Amino acid sequence: MSLKISLKPRERLILGGAIVQNSGRRCDLIVENNVPILREKDILREQDADTPCKHIYLTIQLMYVDGKNLAEHRAKYWDLVRDVVSAEPSAHDMIDQISENILQGRCYQALKLTQKLIVDEQNVTRNGRSSRENVSGGAGK
Repeated sequence: MSLKISLKPRERLILGGAIVQNSGRRCDLIVENNVPILREKDILREQDADTPCKHIYLTIQLMYVDGKNLAEHRAKYWDLVRDVVSAEPSAHDMIDQISENILQGRCYQALKLTQKLIVDEQNVTRNGRSSRENVSGGAGK
């Protein structure tokens, strides 16, 4: 099945490991095979990975687009999640979901879940509580 992607002017994406940038006009791409695709809004640059959960995101992103070094990226991932769960036990459930997706080869879905983990990390840093605790009235009240 084909995938149609509409790109805004100057929008970038990773397509099968290559960084592609649109020219000055809106355009449509049709991808006819199964390759890793990340739109610019979902790409995290290495210099922007400034928190532990963003490092996890970057590592999963590399797993997704750089299949040649998958074992190396996975090893780094497990080290990172071990550190995050040790520091913030409330992240355990989300990390389990992310890890399950990785083990099933669903790195894109793992990236989407990790975006939520980053939001929780920001809330913990800002407020001292995760967004799930804020909504559910969980521990810490």
